[in-house]
Amino acid sequence: MAKKILVIEDDKDIRDTVTYALEDAGYEVISSENAKILRYIDQHKPDLVLLDNWLTEWRSDANGQQLSKQLKSDPATSHIPVIIVSAVSNVKEIAEAGLADGYLKKPFELSALVEMIDKHTA
Repeated sequence: MAKKILVIEDDKDIRDTVTYALEDAGYEVISSENAKILRYIDQHKPDLVLLDNWLTEWRSDANGQQLSKQLKSDPATSHIPVIIVSAVSNVKEIAEAGLADGYLKKPFELSALVEMIDKHTA
């Protein structure tokens, strides 16, 4: 059975490219342009969450770092690996503050993405 990856990315081109690459690598992908899908995480039961740090609709409410911290602080979702992606130079610090399991700095190679997801879903 394929591992399920939840991709939350507001840039359609990036979201589509990541979805294609992960499906090509054998993953089942659920993708969303916003973090509202996290309300239904118990229904989707992802094996990993790939989370953009700057989601446009969450600018004033939350960002990827805060959403990751919420997921990792909740006993029901703390076991799900979270990878934060961002173009900012301090993405490592953002991921650490958000208790994320890993991070990727945009732009990234698709092979590096698949390698990181393989590592965290093995």
